[in-house]
Amino acid sequence: MSEIVEFRREDSVAVITVNNPPVNALTSAMRKGLAEALAKAREDTVIDAVVLTAAGRTFIAGADITEFNKPPTVPTTSDVIDTIDAMPKPVVAALHGTPLGGGLEIALGCHFRVVAPGAKLGLPEIKLGLMPGAGGTQRLPRLVGMDKAMAMILSGDPIDAEDALSSGLVDEIVSDDLVGSAIAFAKRVVAEKRPLIRARDRDDKLTQLRATPSKFDELAAPYLKRSRGLHAPAKAIEALRWTLDVPVDEALVREREVFQDLKTGEQSKAQRHIFFAEREAAKIADLPKGVKPLDIKRAAVIGAGTMGGGIAMCFANAGIPVTILETSDEALKRGLDLVAKNYQASAKRGGMSSEDVDIRLGLMNGTTDVSAVADADMVIEAVFEDIGVKRDVMGRLDATSKPGAILATNTSYLDVNEIAHFTKRPESVLGMHFFSPANVMRLLEIVRGADTKPELLATAISVARKIGKVPVVVGVCHGFVGNRILRVRSTEAERLLLEGALPQDIDGALTWFGFPLGVFGVTDLAGLDISWRMRKAQGAKAEIADQLCEMGRFGQKTGKGFYLYEAGSRTPKPDPEVEALIVATSKRLGIERRTLSRDDILERLLFPMINEGARILEEGIAQRPGDIDVIWVYGYGFPIWRGGPMYYADQVGLPYIRDRLTEFAKQTGDKKHEPAPLLVKLATEGRGFGSLGKDD
Repeated sequence: MSEIVEFRREDSVAVITVNNPPVNALTSAMRKGLAEALAKAREDTVIDAVVLTAAGRTFIAGADITEFNKPPTVPTTSDVIDTIDAMPKPVVAALHGTPLGGGLEIALGCHFRVVAPGAKLGLPEIKLGLMPGAGGTQRLPRLVGMDKAMAMILSGDPIDAEDALSSGLVDEIVSDDLVGSAIAFAKRVVAEKRPLIRARDRDDKLTQLRATPSKFDELAAPYLKRSRGLHAPAKAIEALRWTLDVPVDEALVREREVFQDLKTGEQSKAQRHIFFAEREAAKIADLPKGVKPLDIKRAAVIGAGTMGGGIAMCFANAGIPVTILETSDEALKRGLDLVAKNYQASAKRGGMSSEDVDIRLGLMNGTTDVSAVADADMVIEAVFEDIGVKRDVMGRLDATSKPGAILATNTSYLDVNEIAHFTKRPESVLGMHFFSPANVMRLLEIVRGADTKPELLATAISVARKIGKVPVVVGVCHGFVGNRILRVRSTEAERLLLEGALPQDIDGALTWFGFPLGVFGVTDLAGLDISWRMRKAQGAKAEIADQLCEMGRFGQKTGKGFYLYEAGSRTPKPDPEVEALIVATSKRLGIERRTLSRDDILERLLFPMINEGARILEEGIAQRPGDIDVIWVYGYGFPIWRGGPMYYADQVGLPYIRDRLTEFAKQTGDKKHEPAPLLVKLATEGRGFGSLGKDD
């Protein structure tokens, strides 16, 4: 029997315990051990029942993803579940921690399930471009109903123990001694001669849906709408439909085949890349061993505007008290009212209870007195993006904050080293670049200053995780990683307008590629005046955008930007006035307009972004190509199923990108189009960005 599967007998109950720390990942060795242990329990005439459990902090938390790129081995997870299905003795799963994916599917194959409080149960495969492949799409709806099953499988989000009990996923919540309680439960099942009804044979929660099959389409429609471009959600919905009209044995075979197809598909490979890249991004290569994060018991946010209020919500959501400082009572009230409105809207949608709203608001303390931040362990300024304003705010915080407090700037592009030296403690300063809306967007760029202490970086990463963010550590340059690359794309988009494309052509190409919005749709949403103000401060120019701003066309808020917006609508409509302006500007500048295909547009937008990413890596602003991918997927809407710009570059092929950039440089005369030395080196060597750190 496998060393990671233990077998013991408690009276007439066999206890099978998996022990593969840290998360009891479902490896081939574990599956083999489980099959052997179950066979042993079946053959032992003394044993009346089986308890399946796990050592450590969690029940089986899913498959070992590192095995996905290897040929499948037997027994598969489905084989293990088939063995449980065939058991003539009750099998009770004792669940704790995070029973996820294949781990939960094994639990679904058991006859009964008991769970410890605090457990989180889910099928997160969809987040990796997959769907459940060991019976999850067939057994879960039969236990919890189609509404619940579809929500769990299509979101990939786990549910808690109480929800699992009320929905029928588990049979009992046990507070003390999980394994002992599971053994007692198993003995009761035997004593009471309860029938061993397998999940696959249950049908009562699907009867009504079979009578009105159109209801299934209604349930599925929102998920299909939200998952445009993704393969796995549509396949998962198809598999869920099989519970209504396909014999279960056939459906289980089909499910496994679809899972295997998705696993070998490009979308899942890209999403798995992001899964691992996200975990790598929080690691700092040169962080000294033994560095521990500081304890952040109280935070303060300077500024109660949209960004400041959103950041404060992040801390309150994590149970961390937060002081919000504003310059006037009016601004403070306006900001706190907006926070309350956001929370109330979330409660109305069912995202939290009214009690949760009260608790979060109770953790916020609004003030206009700067001395109120003196007890904060971390202070984050979220004031206007102006170096003079930052100088004034950081100086006052330096004088007021307690020794040892972290002073963070939420700047999106200014020099963090310069901001740090507005204080007498630059070693206590770093950047924490949140993305708007801060209470929703998952990305957090942590900007490492020249003097930033290692403890601050460790603390920022720890805090990011506590408040539900994806942290990526970056270096100091204008715009850091995300906005530096974004600026390149914006420059290219303006150039394409002058060369022959219209806003809807460029945005259409990007949304076809998988972005939720195109360049100009995003600009209209954010407001053209924001970028205009920034350009004027830098002495920069954007031919078309600047003229639109001079015309008072600032985007959705004025009803006109690159597009027209009807009253009360956010739907963009092409505007003949803008098209005429673009054509006239091209003529004035002596640029001959030409037809640009979708591929032309995408290459001109994406390849310079990739080139800038290569320069960022050369300069050490980003530690890894995957860090850039994570930033663009979670901060800028790069389609996760394409894996981020640097991963996508490897799929296209660096030699092709190098050659196309060389052509662009000849066409435009822009030296920024010349391929970066790192890109040229990798292309010449027949390597990709993914090889960095492996051969260098």
